[in-house]
Amino acid sequence: MQKIEHIGIAVKSIKEANLLYEKLLGYSHYKTEEVKSEGVKTSFYICGESKIELLEATRSDSPIAKFIEKKGEGIHHIAYAVKDINKETQRLEKEGFKVLNKTPKRGADNKWVVFLHPKSTGGVLVELCQDVKE
Repeated sequence: MQKIEHIGIAVKSIKEANLLYEKLLGYSHYKTEEVKSEGVKTSFYICGESKIELLEATRSDSPIAKFIEKKGEGIHHIAYAVKDINKETQRLEKEGFKVLNKTPKRGADNKWVVFLHPKSTGGVLVELCQDVKE
């Protein structure tokens, strides 16, 4: 793993959260994006060498909607940048981590993503991400 790529934060309203984070950080987000397959709208802030990703549900059955319903707003996941997502996924599975999607899927911010179940990572949803090279 190379670095913490971003911290994902579940929010009820991107609009309200953007106002809060703009005041907190002192600058605006650089990008908003919708990932229809996951039922989520995102907003990204650069924070040093890492990013903050705000996540708002666009459907009541999305993972973010379910998370907020169960736990409320707050930190949803930590994402780590990796050089080879397939190799890293295989390595972690051999180490005993539960992989939620063994085949990388397209995520926000032009990334391939794989998630590790929180029950196998000390209660934290972990995302592996790799830049999509086209």
